[in-house]
Amino acid sequence: MNRPTGTDDGGTQDGPRLPRRGQGQLESQVLTVLRSAGGPATAGWVQEHLDGDLAYTTVITILSRLHAKKAVTRTRQGRSYVWTPASDVAGLAALRMRRVLDGERDREAVLARFVSALSPGDEARLRALLSRAAEDDEGPGGPDDSAAPEG
Repeated sequence: MNRPTGTDDGGTQDGPRLPRRGQGQLESQVLTVLRSAGGPATAGWVQEHLDGDLAYTTVITILSRLHAKKAVTRTRQGRSYVWTPASDVAGLAALRMRRVLDGERDREAVLARFVSALSPGDEARLRALLSRAAEDDEGPGGPDDSAAPEG
């Protein structure tokens, strides 16, 4: 079997090595392309509309990972699937953040470190979002505070 060997410049005999994508970057790209379909799309369609030369099997792997994360849904169509986004890129990032938090024993310490590392602008955004979420909980249809145990 002929495999490319390394060269001094970090590439292969077949050409320069492409830079590695950041963690989750390819999933985000696939999700963005899938959202642009305007409806269910096949893996082949997604592959055709992605920038770069990704193998069909790579696209299937990424779609399957997104399905496991509940970021896409799939419906059987003939012998294959059509895929539909269930989440946007922000939802996928939030899911990754939640998975990291769920994997830690001391959630309070992780959240405290996260908040203390925020820029002042991001901290203000987070405070506004938390305030808005609290208002939504207290508004019509929110939890009934009278049923809460007294502390």
